[in-house]
Amino acid sequence: MIPTEISVEFFPPQSPAGFEKLRAERAKLAVLKPAFFSVTYGAGGSTRERTFDVIQEIAAEGHNAAPHLSCVGSSRADIRDILQRYQDKGIKRIVALRGDLPSGMAEAGELRHANELVEFIRHETGDWFRIEVAAYPEWHPQAKSPKDDLEAFARKVRAGADSAITQYFYNPDAYFHFVDHARALGVDVPIFPGIMPIISFAKLARFSEVSGTEIPRWMRRKFESFYDDTDSIRAFGLEVVTELCERLLGGGAPGLHFYSMNQSALTLEICRRLGVLPGQA
Repeated sequence: MIPTEISVEFFPPQSPAGFEKLRAERAKLAVLKPAFFSVTYGAGGSTRERTFDVIQEIAAEGHNAAPHLSCVGSSRADIRDILQRYQDKGIKRIVALRGDLPSGMAEAGELRHANELVEFIRHETGDWFRIEVAAYPEWHPQAKSPKDDLEAFARKVRAGADSAITQYFYNPDAYFHFVDHARALGVDVPIFPGIMPIISFAKLARFSEVSGTEIPRWMRRKFESFYDDTDSIRAFGLEVVTELCERLLGGGAPGLHFYSMNQSALTLEICRRLGVLPGQA
């Protein structure tokens, strides 16, 4: 059960110590030989330079780098400048997102939706970039309906996206249902499931409340029963996420995209259990 592609996501650190720690974690994750390392982009471009710095480091280390780029709060000129900088550095992949408007920012920018950003990237750079877009198996929290969300996803793909990465989830049926309905709309690009290893249930619960991700009741109750027993929480989280990955790969998912939270241990352990570390039988 070997996935055709593994990728890993980071966020740009805020301090020199954070950059140093990320370098060490990235070196450990390199054993997976990922198709790419991606780096997030703060709301309204708030991490623009830090994202660029991490991407430069990843490329200099010889890995494929995929910066995230959002359009909300940015002008076409801003986005054109960023694209040119990445082209100048030889970056060939990008994750195109609508993004969130930072608190207190009144203007949404000239491009308001991800499909407009994809169209703009294609207009400005042709086929230079492989473009990834986001997908939401449990629907975007701001979508009016599942139908509207699926149609928005299809528009992003038709605008020129090459593949998609999903929001994380813990119900594999949500992914398979989403893929089936996307295919029914004529979407034929690979849709890679996003995988969130469980470091802390308390943090996961808070993040999921904001992102609209469902934590199945049976999972929630089991985690809650461990209280502050971090070893049990870690062991159960590894079991749950490994079984999720096995179901996804066994059902035809083209690979796995890990939300690493700038840590390597859980992602590496999940891949070890899946038998996808290089050199394993």
